[in-house]
Amino acid sequence: MREKQQRNRSNKKNAKPKNERPRETVNEAIEDNFVFGFHAVTEALKEGRGNKLFLSEDARGEKIDTLKEAAREQAVPVKWVPKQKLDLMSDQGVHQGMLLAVTPYQYLTLDELLEQTKENPIYLILDNLEDPHNFGSMLRTADASGIDGIIIPKHRAVGITPVVVKTSTGAVEHVPVARVTNLTQAVQQLKKAGFWIFGTDMTGSDYRTWNAQGSVGLIIGNEGRGMGEGLKKEVDQMLTIPMTGHVQSLNASVAAGLLMYQAYTSRNGVS
Repeated sequence: MREKQQRNRSNKKNAKPKNERPRETVNEAIEDNFVFGFHAVTEALKEGRGNKLFLSEDARGEKIDTLKEAAREQAVPVKWVPKQKLDLMSDQGVHQGMLLAVTPYQYLTLDELLEQTKENPIYLILDNLEDPHNFGSMLRTADASGIDGIIIPKHRAVGITPVVVKTSTGAVEHVPVARVTNLTQAVQQLKKAGFWIFGTDMTGSDYRTWNAQGSVGLIIGNEGRGMGEGLKKEVDQMLTIPMTGHVQSLNASVAAGLLMYQAYTSRNGVS
């Protein structure tokens, strides 16, 4: 009997309250709340998304002065903190002594993306991309090459995180991102709206012959698995990047960059 009472006391001591929220990891706590690095902070301030600017207490120089002035113009309070706090808030990211608390990123629906983009748009469709550095690099190239929007799934894929924002060097503020529940259904909706859908595969047409005129959706597959089988069935044409080396595939952001600039060449009559 005494042994049973001791077990009960032990169970009560270790049990979690029913309504207690699981403790957030640092990554989960900061996702969509902070951006860091000079370019990312500057662009977020320009777009009016800043709530509070945190600067390292020993930070000095022209970039710091620029951010202080931008914060003043936007009526964003500035707080000087130890570098260790910025390290924690950025999850050990390369924050350059500056971090901005921002309003959460506002994703678009597919309908909203279609409504706000120009005639004959070109969208990048990311099939369960996982690496935030790849996503950030793609955003940067998308902005440079005239991509009108990016479509990502809500689940099992990277979203707009602080690392994505920093890697994009602020491009995330200029390329709209739509997030959808089902990527295959989103592609089917695009096809009904008159889009031509292109995918990437080891076998397909040479990407240098790609005619990217009209309304276009370009699918980039997952870093390891490639495109899902369901999406492959919706593709009008597969594109491939010829390779003569020993590796069998390119980094996802590198491949996406080559294809985005081929689309730019095709759509702008560059020879």
